Amino acid sequence: MASRFNPLKADAAWQKVWDDRRTFAARDDSPKPKSYVLEMFPYPSGRIHMGHVRNYTMGDVLARFRRMKGMEVLHPMGWDAFGMPAENAAMEKKVHPGTWTRANIATMKAQLKRLGFALDWTREVATCEPDYYGHEQAIFLDFFASGLVYRKESAVNWDPVDMTVLANEQVIDGRGWRSGALIERRKLSQWFLKITQFADELLEGVRALEHWPDKVKLMQENWIGKSEGLQFRFSLSDGGSVEVFTTRPDTMFGASFVAVAADHPIAQALAETSPEVAAFIAQCKLGGTTAAELETQEKLGWDTGITAAHSFDSERQLPVYIANFVLMDYGTGAVFGVPAHDQRDYDFATKYGLPIRRVVSEGDKTDPDFHDDAAYTGPGTLVNSHFLDGLDVPDAKRAVIVRAEEGGWGTGTTVWRLRDWGVSRQRYWGTPIPIIHCDACGAVPVPRDQLPVVLPDDVSFDVPGNPLDRHPTWKHVACPQCGAEARRETDTLDTFFDSSWYFIRFASQPSDQPFDKAVAEQWLPVGQYIGGVEHAILHLLYARFFTRALNHIGKLDVTEPFAGLFTQGMVTHETYKTLGGKWLSPEEIRKDSAGAVEIASGDVIEVGRIEKMSKSKKNTVDPEPIVDQYGADAVRWFMLSDSPPERDLEWSENGIEGAWRFVQRLWRLFDGLSDQGDATGADKDLDRRLHRTIAGVAEDVEALTFNKAVAKLYELVNALERAQPSASRTAAIRTLVRIVAPMVPHLAEEAWAAMDNAGLVADAPWPEVDPALLVDDEVTVAIQVNGKLRDTLLLPKGMAREDVEAAALASDKIVRLLEGKAPRKVIVVPDRLVNIVA
Repeated sequence: MASRFNPLKADAAWQKVWDDRRTFAARDDSPKPKSYVLEMFPYPSGRIHMGHVRNYTMGDVLARFRRMKGMEVLHPMGWDAFGMPAENAAMEKKVHPGTWTRANIATMKAQLKRLGFALDWTREVATCEPDYYGHEQAIFLDFFASGLVYRKESAVNWDPVDMTVLANEQVIDGRGWRSGALIERRKLSQWFLKITQFADELLEGVRALEHWPDKVKLMQENWIGKSEGLQFRFSLSDGGSVEVFTTRPDTMFGASFVAVAADHPIAQALAETSPEVAAFIAQCKLGGTTAAELETQEKLGWDTGITAAHSFDSERQLPVYIANFVLMDYGTGAVFGVPAHDQRDYDFATKYGLPIRRVVSEGDKTDPDFHDDAAYTGPGTLVNSHFLDGLDVPDAKRAVIVRAEEGGWGTGTTVWRLRDWGVSRQRYWGTPIPIIHCDACGAVPVPRDQLPVVLPDDVSFDVPGNPLDRHPTWKHVACPQCGAEARRETDTLDTFFDSSWYFIRFASQPSDQPFDKAVAEQWLPVGQYIGGVEHAILHLLYARFFTRALNHIGKLDVTEPFAGLFTQGMVTHETYKTLGGKWLSPEEIRKDSAGAVEIASGDVIEVGRIEKMSKSKKNTVDPEPIVDQYGADAVRWFMLSDSPPERDLEWSENGIEGAWRFVQRLWRLFDGLSDQGDATGADKDLDRRLHRTIAGVAEDVEALTFNKAVAKLYELVNALERAQPSASRTAAIRTLVRIVAPMVPHLAEEAWAAMDNAGLVADAPWPEVDPALLVDDEVTVAIQVNGKLRDTLLLPKGMAREDVEAAALASDKIVRLLEGKAPRKVIVVPDRLVNIVA
């Protein structure tokens, strides 16, 4: 063996061996127990970053460990390859989205391979390829045939410059994230999936997921948002009525106005005869549809002149407004405002001088005139509310619902925050929706034998908007039913659709259908899913819905896709900025005893906070040069060692240097075996430490507490470096190769081969544990004299009282303290302490 580990040589050599032997290809027909380990697949943006490295290293260690434990492990990789960034690149760089995406995939795949991940590349998928999205189109048609897909007009965020619908997350401060144009609220015909049909199942199901983080389960519960409330009608002064839903019927005595959405029939009727109302409605549509937008935008209203009679006091009339913070798609499109106990209502009432009446008491605040700076939304006792006075909020809600139902003017109702999933996107780089529109036949599914509906390559991005709309030939087809001229659907599917079933395609990949039910169910649900908490709501919710929908239509007997979920922390780094405010990358600065300076100019710079790595602040670290310098194993070790995996990890040069030094320490241990010769003799303490390490590391890896596993390995290596040559030490070092193999696989393979072991360490079993060596047979006993600790003795566990007493009195320290005098009393607590009363 060489005295120094050469990672670049070892990395390349063993990665080739794994590839050539297809070491990590999972076998569907294996008799071994199956384990599915999966990290959320990446978007091919161009290069991997340290966040990817941390995420995939965690999954890789678990996958390698479970292989060693005798499992058939599925650990695949693919690419979430559709989406707007590719279209942006097409517009900015004059390159086809497919060319840009596939080049990025090639680059990122090469980078991932350099880190030695135990991935089954034979199952690689890219969502932008027809052999993936064609099957996705088949699933869409299955959902369509089962009534889970429908089309309706819906309010959307419309970017008038890019001429496309934007997701809520793409609206920033009321403007399009790319164009910067003010967003308009428009109504468009959109395709929807009936996710609300599964709301109860999704809510109950997430509560039963024992191996999910509590915070993620709570986020899902809140997003689904089951609420008990009251649906009722106000009588209006013009002879009509307006239906309202509220989750806070207890606050009805605090109502000071009614507000309807700009699209509400009341508002639309007024707009027909009033240009001023029509202009106000147009102004309302200049705003996003996100909850955040509705909370933060200026509250605007138009007094219709109509009033609504209060449900408990017909003499009390509430003004009816058209308001920009009410959406037709939420509830009934009408609300009653209680300014003292809802912040949006408070902002609106303050702006328009409406009454603000307290009806829920916070502590001893009972004054009906509300003078606080913000609405009170917490618990309390009802006040200024007639028959509700003195009740708490839940009891008051129930009391109002009972009165409404008895009076016949309202009904207790369960509503959900969850809305059906709008999957239409007016852009090119996505899965074509397999529907043909015929004037005579309506929306007609594309015949199955015509799938996949493939995106045309000859498109132009010179003009804003969806290139599929203006393609000269692609959208023009004959109706499959009547043969008349018809049009393809030019909307493409939301990319969340692509990522809602990819884990099933990984498990089974027949060419003639999306998946084989029996084969997929051998692997599903995913045993351990790993990814960022930023996907805790939408991606996970949509994937859970997809699985239940497939179950609902008989395609799958699984209801939950991910049995275990782990959300890892982010990788962070210092930020650097010139005094003029320009962000600098770590490669552009130099630190010394005098501080930090920009290399190019020599100017002093400002060292900022440690933050999540981001391209905008240039505090990213490219893994490739780090791997070039230190090798894959040092990078992997650092990612596992410095922080609990659920917390953020700060990248530092000192950290990677330390990991590199430890890799070399391991190598020196393995290399030093040849110097021991045929060492003999047992080292009982070392044997015990070894077997406790085997057991402890196994437990920590299964629990994903990798930093604890690393700490145990540090302790074992320290002990081995101190230990004298012996048969125990030789055996421990040879065993250590297998224990560290999941973390530093290249070094482990190199050492395994050098020790003349057969096969690969990747295929070797995890070391067996001797249970007897996990049991303590010695204990440390404290020796006190008159209650003060004077000595400790290491004694056999379970030693007889008289023998413990004799050992304590024979201690040199105790003999000196007693000065030949007999003790008055000796108290023995077995296996713990001896107290000598002198």
